[in-house]
Amino acid sequence: MSAREDIHLRAITWNHTRGLVPMVAAAQRFEELNPGVHISWEKRSLQEFADQPLAELGAQYDLLVIDHPWAGFAATSGVLSPMEELVSPAFLADQAANSVGPSYESYRYGDRQWALPIDAATPVASWRRDLLEAPGVAPPETWEDLLALARDGLVIMPGIPQDTIMNFYMLCALPGSDLFASAEIVVSDEVGIAALERLRELSSLMPREIFDWNPIAVYETMTQGDDYAYCPWAYGYSNYARAGYARRVLYFGDIVSLDGVSLRSTLGGTGLAVSSACAHPDVAGRFAELVAGPEYQRTQYVENGGQPGHRAAWTDPENDRRTHGYFGNTLPCLDRAYLRPRYPGSLAFQDRDGGGVPIREYMMAGGDPRAVMSTLNRMYRETRSGGA
Repeated sequence: MSAREDIHLRAITWNHTRGLVPMVAAAQRFEELNPGVHISWEKRSLQEFADQPLAELGAQYDLLVIDHPWAGFAATSGVLSPMEELVSPAFLADQAANSVGPSYESYRYGDRQWALPIDAATPVASWRRDLLEAPGVAPPETWEDLLALARDGLVIMPGIPQDTIMNFYMLCALPGSDLFASAEIVVSDEVGIAALERLRELSSLMPREIFDWNPIAVYETMTQGDDYAYCPWAYGYSNYARAGYARRVLYFGDIVSLDGVSLRSTLGGTGLAVSSACAHPDVAGRFAELVAGPEYQRTQYVENGGQPGHRAAWTDPENDRRTHGYFGNTLPCLDRAYLRPRYPGSLAFQDRDGGGVPIREYMMAGGDPRAVMSTLNRMYRETRSGGA
């Protein structure tokens, strides 16, 4: 292939080891296997990524790492190419059968697949074994256990709006709940108020700084200092379970139960999508198959700091060994994770200026939980007005 025939693809992801390094490594290998192809990965913060509309990103980049609430917008806007046009039916069938939890389903909207689930995450529990188990204290198993440990000043959790709303979903997604069953209300006042009161009770036992912390800030605080031993739920990062990544290793596992019911934390993770403006969709599709395929996911993706979406990686004994059991211990959380709404306006409800703001304010200052529910319902209806 001559220089003038070289193919250049621009790609965008988020600026954490987990989001960037495995993609750069995959691009390097793909270029070695496909001389004349060049894939350039750029990075930006998670918030910067959320703030820029998908339509703008799709016009600038060929390959995009996206969050699954974008699926509804993708289905109605034409910004992304459906994966059915880029990869083989057999490949998609493997993805559907072997992605962890509802990861594959999360990028499916309008009977089309808008991204491949290359990364899977959900809020899970984490702890410092040297600070918790060594003195003879077991990680909490129930809500009551969690409150008792929090009263000892050993517990922190993320408290920014984007995380508080995910935790609100978790405490509402109980058996028989009407969470997002209507286009008019988020959930019944009875269920919603109980969730708000639980979040306020728990957060009142934690330092005020948590309200400025996302999951990465929580993990950095737990590993760089020795003041806090346990986090009940934050989007899992297997990086912190690996020797040498941080000052101290974190251990990860399932979250507590509530009234005998296993809580369902809110699915996260990322998917690899291809812009409909990409001039070389066949090449982009082949790269997507490499990154999301079971062999790369099980090996190179993990080895380069990634947290795969394919079950082959999560059930591999070597990956569990290198992460002190992270994958096996947190897989039950992923497999029962709650799939949040993906209607076209859903990101506005879930982002930093969305429903998490009044929830966070109530956690910090108290007030009338019924008024909070009324605000949430109004914001929900406003974001739905652009389409269901």
